[in-house]
Amino acid sequence: MKTTSSILFLTLILGAGAATGAGAQTATRIASPPDSAQRAKSAARILADVKYLSDDARQGRGVGTAGLDSAASYIAWQFQQAGLKPGEPDGYFQVFAVDTTAPVLAHCGIRPTRIKNVIGVLPGKGGLAGQSVIIGAHYDHLGLGGCGSLDPDSVGVVHNGADDNASGTAGVMEIARLLRNRVGEAKDARAVIFIAFTGEELGILGSSRYVANPIRPLDSAAAMLNLDMIGRMMDNRLQAMGTLTAVELNAVLDSVNAAYHLNLAAGGDGWGSSDHAAFSAAKMPVIHFFTGIHQDYHRTTDDWQKINPAGEATVASFVADVAWQLATRLTPLTFIAIAPPAPSGGGGYGSASLGTLPDMASPPGGVRIQGVRPGSAAEKAGMKGGDVLIRLGKHDIKDLNEMTKALQEHQPGDTVDVVVKRGEETLTLPAILQKRG
Repeated sequence: MKTTSSILFLTLILGAGAATGAGAQTATRIASPPDSAQRAKSAARILADVKYLSDDARQGRGVGTAGLDSAASYIAWQFQQAGLKPGEPDGYFQVFAVDTTAPVLAHCGIRPTRIKNVIGVLPGKGGLAGQSVIIGAHYDHLGLGGCGSLDPDSVGVVHNGADDNASGTAGVMEIARLLRNRVGEAKDARAVIFIAFTGEELGILGSSRYVANPIRPLDSAAAMLNLDMIGRMMDNRLQAMGTLTAVELNAVLDSVNAAYHLNLAAGGDGWGSSDHAAFSAAKMPVIHFFTGIHQDYHRTTDDWQKINPAGEATVASFVADVAWQLATRLTPLTFIAIAPPAPSGGGGYGSASLGTLPDMASPPGGVRIQGVRPGSAAEKAGMKGGDVLIRLGKHDIKDLNEMTKALQEHQPGDTVDVVVKRGEETLTLPAILQKRG
């Protein structure tokens, strides 16, 4: 998941809430969740994929590393094994050059190089075969640290990115396996295009490249489903962002979840800093699936041992069922255009940090804090996991967007009053904001 600051990450969700919406039209039954034996097999495959992608030998899958190329070859092989057709005339790779004149790339010292998206296609059937559903995840990460890392003094240390985003990439490969045999069940089905994007951590380079050079016209795609950080499900919780981009999306999720009974939080406008945003900008309905932020985000400690493979197997099965509903529904989704959030003024994002891990599914009315980083401004002020942030300085905190704006208007070293609800108490805690590390 791309960000150069925890504040930028906060902008991923604006106004997530309970899933509601208009009825979904579908041409096929809802598949049942996998039984224990099926889920165990799926979990084993997912864990094997995550282990490979997040092994030290992959060099953190940084742009310009041999490890990133090795990961791309592995994904292409898995696509082939899953029965996907190559997305490009000469194979599975969409190769392009990195524009090293872009400010973020120059700042990060990226040298001229060529990188690749990996694209496989499950062909459609019948009258819907000319249309498609896109399922994607980025497979790159931070390499050997430096730009984007939240670990101080970590330059030269491998950032394996097991959850971010070997987990999403493994999910895409598993969904390809799960959907392989379903085409024969339907009279009509849209093609499913599977894409492993590169360069997301440097500014959604791969997804932007695909949107500019799609293998099929973008207006023939019903929706884009993005998997970014889906490897650490807890308490059966899954977040689905972007569902406000089409009238019917929340109802589609509800109908699938009737069989799964997930603790599902759905909503949001489709903008953010992951690959779905490139498709939202192209006026396509999107959903970003996500299982939550954690202490290892963009750190050297994001390793495969902390993945919940059984939970991810459930996510993969759920998303596969959502994708199949979208692939077989007889009518297109009704896209809703939502303007991107306006940038806030002040000190500029990323300059000041509170050091909290926000609950991305917090309903409006405050931001629930999942935890605080050791040594952070939040910890020193006395904030705890479970606190609900309701005010920061002069800002009432109604949601994550307001929290982001409040931080943007301060600099490191500023002392602000942080007001939180802790159970029945309302506490005011002075905090000295720190510099983003």
